[in-house]
Amino acid sequence: MKKASLTGIKTFKVFESSKPGIKNPNDVLLKINSVGVCGSDIHYYTEGKIGDQVIEFPFTIGHECSATVIYTGSNVKKIKRGDVVAIDPLVACHECSQCKSGREHTCLNQKFLGCPGQIEGCLAEYIIMPEENCFIVPNNIYPELAMLVEPLSIGYYAVQLLFAHAGKEVNKESSIGILGSGPIGLSVMSCLQAFGYKNIFVTDKLDYRLNIASNAGAIWIGNPAKEDVVISILKTNPDRLDFVFECCGKQEAIDQAVEMLKPGGMLLLVGIPEVDFISFEISKIRRKEITIQNVRRQNKSVRPVIDLISSGRISPGFMITHRFPLEKTAEAFDIVSNYKEGVIKALIYF
Repeated sequence: MKKASLTGIKTFKVFESSKPGIKNPNDVLLKINSVGVCGSDIHYYTEGKIGDQVIEFPFTIGHECSATVIYTGSNVKKIKRGDVVAIDPLVACHECSQCKSGREHTCLNQKFLGCPGQIEGCLAEYIIMPEENCFIVPNNIYPELAMLVEPLSIGYYAVQLLFAHAGKEVNKESSIGILGSGPIGLSVMSCLQAFGYKNIFVTDKLDYRLNIASNAGAIWIGNPAKEDVVISILKTNPDRLDFVFECCGKQEAIDQAVEMLKPGGMLLLVGIPEVDFISFEISKIRRKEITIQNVRRQNKSVRPVIDLISSGRISPGFMITHRFPLEKTAEAFDIVSNYKEGVIKALIYF
């Protein structure tokens, strides 16, 4: 089989490799249909690491994917050959204290697809995953949309955290900011809209992304490279925002979020910073009694997202802007990392 591996910073090579075989009776052999280029993949591409997760080259990254079932282990009961599936890339142990408390996404022994030292990624023709990580998609969700289930599940989980922690303070009239309108920011917006929330303010430094957010339903857009977005939002919404999702991982966006939020507001950190440390102006978050909620991937959100797409409550196809064969993986990553050609989501197909 073919696979594309990072052999150095910003360097890909397509290798020939043997097809993996099933060793565990609960495992499934999958033929990859399409792989999305994620922002976290870009960190590995440009820096070779995310925090203490450092690549030893060569290594195959990638975790957003859809696939077709080719073969199943002897204990597999719910899926069969030929099924098209969306993949949850995190393999949990189900034995640690985090798993037993329902937090499989922070499993202490987790193995994540395309994460250094854990599992090689899905930029390969075939991979092996446990049955529990494979979610059958109905016929009205084609494989490209199934690939988007993974980033959408992060948006869905972030929204569910808001609902869980803000409780009755969240209502359909709540003013909600999304800072960063890449695939994750747009996923958050799509999930908010699926639940009837429309009062959404979006910022981004790229005008083409703001235009996409506007076309997708944002009531206000602003470019912090061209205007003071805090002042502009206050002109429209003098009481400030109830909640803000920070989806770009930038210190300046975090600072803007604190300024935008009203007292008692909530900041949800979804983006992955390129730096090891971020900061808050403690007097402002203390005096305004701002709640800060980190968002770690997703938890139990894959099936709900599939249902939302199948029902038509989410129509995420607009996010796919570029398609590349495996042999052009390097070109795909170059375009995404440099924000070329109006890219939102680039996918690699097999």
